[in-house]
Amino acid sequence: MKILCIGRNYGKHAKELGNEIPDKPVIFSKPDTALLKNNEPFYIPTFSDDVHYETELVIKIDKIGKSIAPQFAHKYYSQITLGIDFTARDIQSELKSKGLPWELAKAFDHSAVIGEFIPINEYPIQDLHFQLEKNGLIVQNGHTADMLFKVDEIISFVSNYFTLKTGDLIFTGTPEGVGKVNIGDTLIARLEGRELLNFNIK
Repeated sequence: MKILCIGRNYGKHAKELGNEIPDKPVIFSKPDTALLKNNEPFYIPTFSDDVHYETELVIKIDKIGKSIAPQFAHKYYSQITLGIDFTARDIQSELKSKGLPWELAKAFDHSAVIGEFIPINEYPIQDLHFQLEKNGLIVQNGHTADMLFKVDEIISFVSNYFTLKTGDLIFTGTPEGVGKVNIGDTLIARLEGRELLNFNIK
């Protein structure tokens, strides 16, 4: 199982971090050790003083595929959830300034939080509203219609480089409003009002 992530897939988020709007999907990956499930607490790692939440729609691949045409991509997934792509922003900024890969900032243990998976047939994939609440305040409001690259485009694009397998996860990017987490915070993520994540920061 692999975790593929899309960076800068919402224009306002790219701008809030001072990044250019990409002309094709920005891809990075996380190992399976990055997964954090079942609303277990997230422990801030000792190597960062500036870990940020990034709330994202997550797609679970349910059959093997390679070089998938966009018009057939919808046949390769049937479940979605919300996830948090935790990012050590201080480390990421240092790596970016040196032109180095982001893995140390993005792929550390438990940096890929996932919630309860639900059937996609309950929701229209490109008309979904999701939000993150931190300590009772809404800090991120996202809508999948604002994606620069839609879900089926993403699946087609990444499948040209990586064979997709059953159980693979794709984090599809975060909207604006990312921010730092601190010990004692509680994060709650909802998709169309349905709570899929509720966990604490330690």
